[in-house]
Amino acid sequence: MRRRAATDRPGAFGVRLTRGQVIRVAVALVVAALVGLLTRWPVGAILAGIGAYALPIALGTDKRAARALARTEAIAVWAEMLRDNLAAAAGLEQAILVTAPYAPYAIKDEIDELAASVRLGQRLPVALGELRERLDDPTGRLVVRALIQASTRQSRQLAELLSELANRARARATLRLKIAPGHAKIRTNARVITGFTLAMAVGLVVLNPAFLKPYHSLTGQLVLIVVGGVFALGFLGIARLARIGLSEGARR
Repeated sequence: MRRRAATDRPGAFGVRLTRGQVIRVAVALVVAALVGLLTRWPVGAILAGIGAYALPIALGTDKRAARALARTEAIAVWAEMLRDNLAAAAGLEQAILVTAPYAPYAIKDEIDELAASVRLGQRLPVALGELRERLDDPTGRLVVRALIQASTRQSRQLAELLSELANRARARATLRLKIAPGHAKIRTNARVITGFTLAMAVGLVVLNPAFLKPYHSLTGQLVLIVVGGVFALGFLGIARLARIGLSEGARR
């Protein structure tokens, strides 16, 4: 079984952090420290740290969109595998165990963990509930909900429901493919705007520090809070625009 990219670790105050979150926190702290040393602005250091943590998430990546598409298609394939094995298997648990070795790569970790829980004797509704939390896909959660209902009360229409959900997942995947080029262009434009903005800020700090001298005062720091808030709202709007089509598609 391949290792999961995210390693949940209990952090301070009982918060569980993934490996990616730990890396982003570390990078944010380094960026905040560097900006603080260069500018001597406490507000600037805080804003830089927040930006270093949040911008990679807000702007997103093409790789993340491709991963979401692969997971949606994988859920459709697995739902069809379950449907086809339900008639031959001796129940839902057996169908899950039979299909687990052949689960699509994009969701194989999650399905392997489900199969392992079933083999260890965990109650199927509980194991499926854990799977629902791990699947980062709306249609995937619908598939798991249908399986939970079938595991608690013998549903005779499970095969038909799985077929319908698989078709829905494929429709969502098709929609993602149609809107992907437009969203890739928006993300590229957002990165260009962000890059120019950050380059301009760094250039002013390094090449023309006298221009930024007023920000050394308390009033200047308060103004910097307002400026940082305006830029944050702008970046948030761009990021939301890049994701809105996918969100609409997820609700269909």
